[in-house]
Amino acid sequence: MILPDVRDPRLVGIRRGGTLGDGDHWLLALWAADCAEHVLHFFEEACGGDTRPREAIGAARAWALGQAKMMATRALGGHAMGAARPLRGAARFAAYAAGQAACVAHVPEHDLGAAAYAIKAVQAAAPSVRAKEAGRAERDWQRRQLPGGLYDLILEDQARRNDICWSVFSD
Repeated sequence: MILPDVRDPRLVGIRRGGTLGDGDHWLLALWAADCAEHVLHFFEEACGGDTRPREAIGAARAWALGQAKMMATRALGGHAMGAARPLRGAARFAAYAAGQAACVAHVPEHDLGAAAYAIKAVQAAAPSVRAKEAGRAERDWQRRQLPGGLYDLILEDQARRNDICWSVFSD
C-alpha cells in the first residue's frame, strides 16, 4: 500500500477538500506517466502483445490534457495492474507503475506509486550486486523530471512515505 493513513492536503485535489489545484494535479499525472514509461520496456519485452500498461500510460497523459475522463483513466490503470498480477520481477513492477500512473487521475498520491514501482522494476532487472545502485540512478532520473513548482513538495512526500514505498526514495 503506497497511500498513507494521514493524507497531506497539499496532495489532495481541491474537489476532495485538499489544496492541490488542477494544474498541479495534471503535472503529477504527466510525471507519473514519464516514470512508468521509462521502465515500460521491461513489461513489453516479457509480454509484448499485451498493451494494457501502455494504454494506461497513454490514458494518464490524455487525462492530464483534458482528453479523457477520470473514471475511464482509473479503469485503465486497474487493467494495467491486472496485467502485472501473474508476472514476477521487473515486468510485474513496470506494469504496476503504469497502473499507478493512470490512477493519479483519481488520487494524486498515486504518483509516488508509479515512481516507486518504476524503481522496483529497475532494481529487479539489475544484477543483485547492483540493484541498489540502479534504484538510486532511477530515483535520481525521476527527480530530474519533476516539474519545478512541485519539486520540494514531492521530495517531502518521498521522505514522508519512504517507509511504505519499500524505502526506494532514500540512499
